[in-house]
Amino acid sequence: MGSKYIVMNAPNSSIPKICSILPGMKSPSILPLAEEGWSSVHSVVQEDQFWDVIDALKDVNAQGILVMNIEKMIL
Repeated sequence: MGSKYIVMNAPNSSIPKICSILPGMKSPSILPLAEEGWSSVHSVVQEDQFWDVIDALKDVNAQGILVMNIEKMIL
């Protein structure tokens, strides 16, 4: 099965919940946004878990979720 690279915005208060949902490679990447109190979260999700993960992320206030195909991944 393939993997998807996902990027989303979330309030900082939701980051612990989001990290517990995302499988990632090691852990999600978290970058602060210009708007105080918000971050961008980047992670990899396996295709067979994708919709369950997306639904769970939306339930904890993840917004603006972008999904990209991964052409190659070097481990």
